[in-house]
Amino acid sequence: MLRSALLAAALSAPVGLLVEGAGSAAAQTSDLVSRSEFRVCADPANLPLSHENGSGFENRLAELFAAKLERPVAYTWFPMATGFVRNTLRANRCDVIMGYAQGHELVLNTNHYMTSAYALIVPKDGNLANVKTLTDASLKGQRLGIVAGSPPASHLARNGLIAKAKPYHLFVDRRVESPALDMLKDLRAGNIDAAVLWGPIGGPLVKSDFPEFQITPLINEAHPPRLFFRITMGVRPGEKVWQRKLNSLIRRNRNEINTILLEAGVPLLDDMGTETLKGD
Repeated sequence: MLRSALLAAALSAPVGLLVEGAGSAAAQTSDLVSRSEFRVCADPANLPLSHENGSGFENRLAELFAAKLERPVAYTWFPMATGFVRNTLRANRCDVIMGYAQGHELVLNTNHYMTSAYALIVPKDGNLANVKTLTDASLKGQRLGIVAGSPPASHLARNGLIAKAKPYHLFVDRRVESPALDMLKDLRAGNIDAAVLWGPIGGPLVKSDFPEFQITPLINEAHPPRLFFRITMGVRPGEKVWQRKLNSLIRRNRNEINTILLEAGVPLLDDMGTETLKGD
């Protein structure tokens, strides 16, 4: 469910920019960025992150950045699955992906604008309400919902929880299937005892549609893989001028960015992934 850290691994290979030299490359990559629109690459049905009706929190972030640049937002819609980067950013149809985990080679990352983590979601009044880690003995014998292939699956396997876990698909077209929503519906129905989801997906869904649940960021795991990630914006490799412009906007509008994320229900952490941030 962590889009860039997990989905990007399965995206098709980057398309090389056909240039003859460093000077030529700088000129061409600079010319690719629109000067009249804030062109965003996005999934049309990936709530709570993005949606073609503009209701996702990434839509709100795009509107904020477009306003600061005094440009309208223009979207290129494509399902967040195999070929997303190749068919959007690398095809020069758009200039920025709003949410991308720090450090992946398919894009040039901006500075991060949030840090968040995978989270445990359980009923507020249930017997798992005090669980803070996936090593807690209270989880033994419980059936957990988990997105297959996501980092928390390694923790479930280490802790003897994977045999009873219910897996949900990772690579889907969210216009026809929503693993996160299906998982939370199963939790409500009692088909699973707890859900493990990427916080920026699970948190907003709990806030908007599942108020009987609580969400606990998994920031206290003692063993790898780590479950927190710094989230950036992704631009085309080589577009350093565009990257620096976005970095400046992130730095100067940190409070407004945090307000949008917290209002949406995203669990925000400090940069080291050790403490949760609260709104003012």
